[in-house]
Amino acid sequence: MTQQGVRWTVDQVLALAPDASSRKAGSKLGVAGPWSETGSSGEGAVWGLCKGSGSKPYQTLIDITGVTGNRGIAGVTAAAGPADGAGPAYKCSCPSRKFPCKHALGLLLLWASADGTVPDGEPPEWAEEWLSSRRKRAEDKRSSQAAAPASADPEAARRRAEKRAERITAGVTELEQRLSDLLRSGTASAEQAGYGLWEETAARMVDAQAPGLAARVRELGSIPSSGPGWPVRLLEECALLHLLDQGWLHRDALPSGLAATVRARVGLPARPEGPPLRDRWLVLAQYDTADSKLTTRRVWLYGTDSGRTALLLSYGAAGRAPALALPVGLALDAELTGYPGARQLRADLGEQFGTPAPTAERPPGVRTDEAAARYGEALRHDPWLESWPVTLSEVIPAQADGAWQLADAGGGSALPVTPAAASGPGLWRLVALSGGAPLTVFGECGHQGFTPLTAWSGDAEETVPLC
Repeated sequence: MTQQGVRWTVDQVLALAPDASSRKAGSKLGVAGPWSETGSSGEGAVWGLCKGSGSKPYQTLIDITGVTGNRGIAGVTAAAGPADGAGPAYKCSCPSRKFPCKHALGLLLLWASADGTVPDGEPPEWAEEWLSSRRKRAEDKRSSQAAAPASADPEAARRRAEKRAERITAGVTELEQRLSDLLRSGTASAEQAGYGLWEETAARMVDAQAPGLAARVRELGSIPSSGPGWPVRLLEECALLHLLDQGWLHRDALPSGLAATVRARVGLPARPEGPPLRDRWLVLAQYDTADSKLTTRRVWLYGTDSGRTALLLSYGAAGRAPALALPVGLALDAELTGYPGARQLRADLGEQFGTPAPTAERPPGVRTDEAAARYGEALRHDPWLESWPVTLSEVIPAQADGAWQLADAGGGSALPVTPAAASGPGLWRLVALSGGAPLTVFGECGHQGFTPLTAWSGDAEETVPLC
């Protein structure tokens, strides 16, 4: 928006949708018919009135930058959107609790069409009021953060940390005893005991203030009903739990990076640390996973100057999409601060400079055997790692023995597609995009195979999300 004429693609807009139904409903509103008094400004705002079922049209407004102004300043939206200026923010007078709602998606699709339906102009009074309010809150928050004291009572914080560590140690010791009992009685006892045994153990880990351990314990309960070969899978997961327990009990003897990884895996909170890295970050992929209590959004970024890959995490209560939403395929000039840990990819999105814009930069790709080797190397630093981000170059989706895989175009090795990805619509989109020709594919390579998340076809500049 600060660069007049820069418009997002349809895929980039739809990547912001909180779910499939919103994506479908927003697509129906991406036409001029229901809209009036639309416009956009060079400061990153898009607005319009959408005719609904009532007598008054819905007032819809999007702040593309997440925080109004040319420099991203951490702020809180007046209606809905990121609490830290991390992506677009939305305001709509409709009663929907989804963010963005279908009206915001439809308006963005209309704006992305670049057919003159959303002309450049000055915001109307009702839009300027919200934008001005956001500017003020952003400035106030920045001032309060600069004036905030580092810590009210560091000694009290130290005592709280020690007390929590003692509780976790007690929980870890109990979990080790449960694992020993399982091995002595045999894996068949796990099938007979059912899910209740592990749920009760997980509750004990929650009491011990070790939510990371609790989550891994809960996963054990579903393994006996996961099909043939479950005893092997159960032993593998028990071994990883035992390794994590021992890592916690001997954390003082570990290298600092591995010790930080153990603390994170157990569930201790961590803060970003170190100097921020400013770069033009290409948004590679964005997808959500959900359970009964929480929705987790993962956003993968690639630094076009530094060559670094980073992961942003955002959370929302069950049934609600997380606030963070970035358009896949665009690049944002921003600062990231990493979290502690051995080869830790997670980062925190800081100040943004301008609005997301297209870029021709792409992450360099590797062959499938190199992708597997990179995951193996990452396991040396984090044995509990499920997958590792990799870009594959010149691969073709194909079937072998009834299973899908991504094979090197020149022959040689291949990576199986994970069962979850092979049964989803993203795979068929990948197959259609390829048409038998080589692709560049970004995704996650792990012990279950490769999960494709984004693809580029030949020399085409458009980024195609697969999730």
